[in-house]
Amino acid sequence: MTHEIYTYIFIMGAVTLAIRILPLTLIRTEIKNVKVRSFLYYVPYVTLAVMTFPAIIHATQSEISGALALLIGIAAAFFSASLFQVSVLCCVVVFIAEIFLI
Repeated sequence: MTHEIYTYIFIMGAVTLAIRILPLTLIRTEIKNVKVRSFLYYVPYVTLAVMTFPAIIHATQSEISGALALLIGIAAAFFSASLFQVSVLCCVVVFIAEIFLI
């Protein structure tokens, strides 16, 4: 059993190192392909969204209030509200929704 765990850890480490080292060693010139450049441009934003979206939904006591605050926050941001206004509005929405939902 312990031998398998060490094998798994070694394989995970090798894959992680390969993912990080191979692009640095194989790609030394500037990337000129427009599709690859646009893909690489949006990777940090997608990663941030994937990490924060579940936290928004599950941070409240009910998932309905989290989803409602998310929708209201998106609408407020769409209509050019500042980050502070969006965050305060989302907090108020969660507060009111949890009073009436629980």
